Amino acid sequence: MKLFSCLMALLLFLLQAVPGLGLPRDTLHCLEYHGYCFHLKSCPGPFAAFGTCYRRRRTCCVDTTSNFHICQDEGGHCVHPGIKCLQEQEGLCPRRGWKCCTEV
Repeated sequence: MKLFSCLMALLLFLLQAVPGLGLPRDTLHCLEYHGYCFHLKSCPGPFAAFGTCYRRRRTCCVDTTSNFHICQDEGGHCVHPGIKCLQEQEGLCPRRGWKCCTEV
């Protein structure tokens, strides 16, 4: 998890250094507060809405308990509900109804 955080920080630094390649300002604000950008209009469960992401097309949600894990952070993949998983795992996906799978 720390490696992922370090890589994200490096990526954000590099994106800011190159003119025209930076993330939208609202997305950077969300990531600075360790938020996640969801496709939903409201945040799931223990998350609290903190603003918007991607030029107001997504909702920035901040974890209020630190007990929940994002699917990709745990090595999984978010898939459409119609796709059958060989092995499901715990993890949140940014789209409502999608599930987290380790093997498809």
